[in-house]
Amino acid sequence: MIELTRVREGLEFLGLNEMAAVLDSRLEAAAQKDKTYLEFLTDLVDSELAVRRERYLKTRTRLAHLPFHKTLEQFDFSFQPSIDDRQIRELSTLRFAYDASNVIFLGPPGVGKTHLAVALGVEAIRQGLGVYFITAHDLVNDLRRAWAENRLERRMRVYLAPRVLIIDEMGYLPMDDAGATIFFQLVSARYERGSIVLTSNKSFGDWGTIFGDAIIATAILDRLLHHSTTVNIRGESYRLREKKRAGLFNPSKTIQEVPPAAN
Repeated sequence: MIELTRVREGLEFLGLNEMAAVLDSRLEAAAQKDKTYLEFLTDLVDSELAVRRERYLKTRTRLAHLPFHKTLEQFDFSFQPSIDDRQIRELSTLRFAYDASNVIFLGPPGVGKTHLAVALGVEAIRQGLGVYFITAHDLVNDLRRAWAENRLERRMRVYLAPRVLIIDEMGYLPMDDAGATIFFQLVSARYERGSIVLTSNKSFGDWGTIFGDAIIATAILDRLLHHSTTVNIRGESYRLREKKRAGLFNPSKTIQEVPPAAN
């Protein structure tokens, strides 16, 4: 049919490739179900929108540098009873992101801090918000390198642009004076302008040891906590749970001492 070919070519020319690809099948379905012209057109446009949204989400997810794709639906709240799942569901509405407030997950290694942070990032991407994920160590090293090369201001924009900046593993490695100062600059620049989702294995009282200076730690916490939600997670490591199930870890088993070598 000349008209059908012309419509398909027109759609392709306009860049509506999905509509062009499904045109025949949608016409056939419309005829079988006796759909109106408007219903047929709505169905055709929806197919294009669905493909474009999927492409958009994939691109945003790739640009976010998430270490994995985890959602709140995949989180086992029953294993971590210290977490109020209603609080997490409230956070998933992303009101905190629209209010430019922060979310801080505290707890020992393996309790799901990064999973929850990434899940909020995934939800933010779904809602069309910019997200960027990086560990605290890599963040500070990147900005220190930019500072040494006299391009700190330009590089800082990478971490100021996203609506939600996820900083993982705060406190696993201490910072020197330069790193602490640069991190303070970033937190100050994002204060009341963009949200930070941060995970740490250190309580706030120990942050002086992270930055090597109680005064700068207090200044950072003052800005982070002014508009924030803190989630304290107290529980067992998910990773150790799996090892226990596999019989690879037994905390009650003592390690026998190795006798000293003879002189």
